[in-house]
Amino acid sequence: MTRLSADVAIIGGGLIGVWSAYFLAKRGQRVVLLEKDVVGAQSSGTNFGNLRLQGRFPGQYPLSLRSQALWEQIETLIGDACEFEATGHLYFASSEDEWRKVEAYAAVSESHGLTIEHLDHVDLRRRYPWLSDKAYAATYSARDATANPRLVTPAVARAAKGLGVTIVETCRVTELRTGDGAFSLATDTGLSIDCGQVINCAGAWALAIAEQFSETAPLFPAGPPQFVTEPFPYFIRPSVQAVDGTVIFRQIPRGNVILAGYPRTAADPVANRAPVPLAKTLAAMRHLGAAVPALESCHVIRVWSGIEGYLPDMIPVIGPSLTTPGLFHAFGFCGHGFQIGPGVGLCLSELIVDGETQTPLAPFSIGRFTGAVEADEKFRREFDATPAAGNKP
Repeated sequence: MTRLSADVAIIGGGLIGVWSAYFLAKRGQRVVLLEKDVVGAQSSGTNFGNLRLQGRFPGQYPLSLRSQALWEQIETLIGDACEFEATGHLYFASSEDEWRKVEAYAAVSESHGLTIEHLDHVDLRRRYPWLSDKAYAATYSARDATANPRLVTPAVARAAKGLGVTIVETCRVTELRTGDGAFSLATDTGLSIDCGQVINCAGAWALAIAEQFSETAPLFPAGPPQFVTEPFPYFIRPSVQAVDGTVIFRQIPRGNVILAGYPRTAADPVANRAPVPLAKTLAAMRHLGAAVPALESCHVIRVWSGIEGYLPDMIPVIGPSLTTPGLFHAFGFCGHGFQIGPGVGLCLSELIVDGETQTPLAPFSIGRFTGAVEADEKFRREFDATPAAGNKP
């Protein structure tokens, strides 16, 4: 049996975990990160790669904007750009009713200082002639960006290791105890860790840890179906999203088109599987062809998904435990964790080292789940079937 001591133990080697480890190590903390699989194996490495600022929950904008500033200096921070590119993001509506929704999102973005262009039908035809008439009007944010999710988490993990972080893969936490202001972790590999503080960022598996300390949330697993096409001549510069969620797509300079679309697919965290049904692939391609006629005959060459944690209000849990000093939660990112990942890691490091952070995290408290929580409109739209609000499926 091996026993390690650390200032902070991190449970979960997704993007939240590795960024937390990185920023804690920058502050001189001794960190051990434990991952039951390999870093970035689930949603952190299998998502769409969108760094979208438009359409965010209003209370998330300070965190989102702080995180985007970190993305914009990612190569300086970790020595690898991870295909980060400020592509801009086009958010399009297909009807007058949808346009009112897009305009409402834009007003929130602008209230937080984000520059938004408002494009009517004529503007869209002129600037993006490859879009079909399905696109009635749109907003455009030039600061929105994309990066390659398959590259980012391993790259941040390497940078964290370079700062002295111990990362242990294929190692599952089996027991977590606290007493006398400290924690003791046992694992299925025989490794034990004694530490002063713990970050629970175990994704769709995080609830098992929270519930050991009398905290809970209506967390459930799901997966975003993702698709990539054969390469085409490069002509789509921005990331493009229909406000109804039926299609989200971007083209990489190599020519392949990456796309996603709701509803999300079922995921099994026990079997560790998130299969993509054939019907979802066919539906996604129909929606892509309807939005961009030039792509209606292209071929999908690969499909995939990952396991993400979702909450009915579509807002993550981020912040200190309300029952156990020294325990911090960061889970249930509802498909938004890629963009806010660096900011979450930085905020958690500040909470642990300084006892506070400049970024407001009150909207993300686990305490909001002491009673039933009403399902958000996006939650209802993005899933084939939703559990009753306040109940685990």
